[in-house]
Amino acid sequence: MMRQDTSVNSTPHSRNRKFIRDLGVYAIGNIGSKLITFLMVPLYTYFIHDTSQFGYYDVCFALCLLLLPFVTLQLRDGAFRYLLECDETSQRQRIVTFVTRALTTTMTIAIVIALIVSCFTHVALLGYVVALLIAMSLQEVYSQVFRGLGNNRAFVTVGIISAFGIGILSVVLVAWLGLGIKGVFLANIIARLVAVAAVEARVRLITGNIKWHINTRQVGHDIMHYCLPLLPGALCWWMTGSSDRLFIEHYLGLDVNGTYAVATRFTGIIQTLAIIFYQAWQETAILQYHSADRDRFFSNMLNGYIFVLAAILVGYAFALKLCYGWLVADNYAVSLNYIYPLGISAVIFAVAAFFDMGYQCAKETARTLPAIVLAAVVNIALNFMLIKWLGVYGVITTLLVTYIVLVVYRWHDMKRYFKLTLQWRTLVPVSIIVVSTLPFYLLRPWWLNVLWVVGAMMLLLWSCPDKFKREIGEKLLHKRASHIK
Repeated sequence: MMRQDTSVNSTPHSRNRKFIRDLGVYAIGNIGSKLITFLMVPLYTYFIHDTSQFGYYDVCFALCLLLLPFVTLQLRDGAFRYLLECDETSQRQRIVTFVTRALTTTMTIAIVIALIVSCFTHVALLGYVVALLIAMSLQEVYSQVFRGLGNNRAFVTVGIISAFGIGILSVVLVAWLGLGIKGVFLANIIARLVAVAAVEARVRLITGNIKWHINTRQVGHDIMHYCLPLLPGALCWWMTGSSDRLFIEHYLGLDVNGTYAVATRFTGIIQTLAIIFYQAWQETAILQYHSADRDRFFSNMLNGYIFVLAAILVGYAFALKLCYGWLVADNYAVSLNYIYPLGISAVIFAVAAFFDMGYQCAKETARTLPAIVLAAVVNIALNFMLIKWLGVYGVITTLLVTYIVLVVYRWHDMKRYFKLTLQWRTLVPVSIIVVSTLPFYLLRPWWLNVLWVVGAMMLLLWSCPDKFKREIGEKLLHKRASHIK
């Protein structure tokens, strides 16, 4: 399976064109899932009246995110990284076979542990939690295998089937059959399993590359050498990004966690857009890491990315503010107050993830640990100090400070891999993000909110780098010309 545009000597035009094409592909695969998640929030809030139930599901989901790296052994990252640069059929077979063997072993261990736990104590919906964990593991790993093997269409299709499956099953199980939280669990479990199975039945990339008799010792050693340093990092990431649910549940209760969970579902749209960029950027950065103009290319990408993030945050947050009353039930309405600061934290995290690419390009994943450990320590310490004083806003403040610490550390550490330059114009989107906090909370009339957003967008457009505007304009003109033809 040959890949195109992988040469480090590719022209800037072809390189940018490939990146934009990849961006479109990953957008199709991710936006659908988050759009369904977005549309499901009103459904859940109207049919699950008890906010503590939704809060319990959110805690279980956070625990699944905690256990996911240990069940998958971060094979999703290792499989993609090693398959991306692999052109030999026999080596691809070794990689896919090893990944399948390892994943089968860890999922079996997870089931056995759950059975042992159930013999000694009662955990509500434990079977559903384990089934969700396994479904998430299969989707996470095999989606990246499809992607690493060069079949982005399969990767996208898994996301689309999973998203629409969750949406349809949620309507049937939650709204129609009235299964409540059990319906939410079942919708997520069934949809994820069906998505992977349906795509594999068509492309046969997994079964076609599994050779049980093949020796995978060497490739397994290489992959685990890449993946294992990511495990403590994944734990720290969970502490940084998901442990807030446990702090809220313990100190403020499941009711508050339910409203907080609704806010995070909405700001998850920003995170999804950042993931779309990250996936396209991940492939481009790895393939262009040794190019002659790497520093300039990476710097231009970072500056343009910050402008785009600012526009998305301001436009999306104020649009939500105007129509929030129509989207959620009254008992979840307080979650609006958390939207903008959570959106800022999502933007800062997206910038931190941009810097993460240096470690992946150089295959020095162990170097991710110091920054992540530092971020986790800051996060846990601040949560303990601030949540009793500021409540939910203490948790949000902790997220903001944690991600800022992470960005500063990685900005400095990335100098060993590439030198990034921020343009003076980049101060404009940063300033707009900060200043927009005041009108989000203070402006009441809808027309003043619209006026603020229009002014912010015009200022962003004026200050945006000319090269970035020119490339976007050329892309739009090209699409228009193609449509006319």
